[in-house]
Amino acid sequence: MKTPSDEQSSTLHPKKWLSIVGIGEDGLQGLSTIARTLVEQAEVIIGGDRHLSMLSLDDQRQKLAWKFPISISVAEIIQRRGQSICVLASGDPMCYGVGVTLTQQIPISEITIIPAPSAFSLACARLGWSMTEVEVLSLCGRPPSLVMSYLYPGAKLLILSEGKNTPTIVKEILINHGYGASRIAVLERMGHIHERIVDGTAANWEESEFASLNTIAIDCISDQEFLPLGRLPGLADDAYHHDGQLTKRETRAITLSTLSPIPGELLWDVGAGCGSIAIEWMRSHPRCRAIAIEQDSARIQYIIDNMTSLGVPNLQVIAATAPQSLKDLPIPDAIFIGGGVTTPGLVDICWEALRLGGRLVVNAVTLEGEQTLFNWYEKIGGSFTRINIQRGEAIGKFLGWKGMAGVTQYLVIKR
Repeated sequence: MKTPSDEQSSTLHPKKWLSIVGIGEDGLQGLSTIARTLVEQAEVIIGGDRHLSMLSLDDQRQKLAWKFPISISVAEIIQRRGQSICVLASGDPMCYGVGVTLTQQIPISEITIIPAPSAFSLACARLGWSMTEVEVLSLCGRPPSLVMSYLYPGAKLLILSEGKNTPTIVKEILINHGYGASRIAVLERMGHIHERIVDGTAANWEESEFASLNTIAIDCISDQEFLPLGRLPGLADDAYHHDGQLTKRETRAITLSTLSPIPGELLWDVGAGCGSIAIEWMRSHPRCRAIAIEQDSARIQYIIDNMTSLGVPNLQVIAATAPQSLKDLPIPDAIFIGGGVTTPGLVDICWEALRLGGRLVVNAVTLEGEQTLFNWYEKIGGSFTRINIQRGEAIGKFLGWKGMAGVTQYLVIKR
């Protein structure tokens, strides 16, 4: 007999009606007993064509292949809530897999997830690499230039390919950006009887025919004459295409330190110039997001060039005039104003949009800009820092100090 507490527990913890089973190239025979039971007991099976073809030809259960966009299939799964549904997924469903998408919309209390080894785990096992020492990323549905932000001498990268052409695209990126000496291994159909590993160096790579299902492993070696880009804020000024409208290296490093990027946070870079602040915000962590707002068409092209060459292709660029363009943007965690602080209403809109606990950082180089910031300081508080930088430059045949334009930096946290 069910007690009231049993009924309450059933309400709080609904039946696990959805199972997500990771499956490898060895098919159903490679599944654990629990995973195989979940597949056998399901009323509906969902997966890609490759997964569904692994089932017996006389299996009469309803089978649904993924539709695109995948949100259509996710909505159909939710509509069938309560039916016994099993989703077949490649490898580990929670590693760049469909499990991530489904758990964002269906409570984990209703789901059973049984992972198989991920492509990353299998690749490490094949190559003898430590999983804790590699960088992992996926190029499935993502721009290949994303690789650029992961490159540094000695890095070991594992990349999920989008398809058979991805290894050649990645090879060209390595060669064009000073990593032609890097060793590459393309691991095809790991776990299948037709598994294959093709390896070589980027500069001498000849193989061009690959299976659609492949993973790329790169041991990054930089060319001797190439100066690698660091991961900390303050890239060299000549790393950017710009027309002089650039927050200089030293000031940029201080500004990013003040903005204090945290993984997953969103930055507005208002008056972005060539995009250096937004770009280095995003380079600080793969989950950092940024929106660059710039009205000058030539500078917008600089931003596009820089975000591609520096490995942050997902930077959102808005070609518009602030503050009008700011009203419908997602709520930011931090805002940087690098130009136009005296524009009427600009700081007002930024301050109103900023979330509680968010940071507003403004750099000013004119007395009028300083006056605007001081007026805000009197209203809401904050702090000022004066940044004066001198660089050693030639004076005739000697070396002397040349001062850069002083910058007044204003920081205020929204309480």
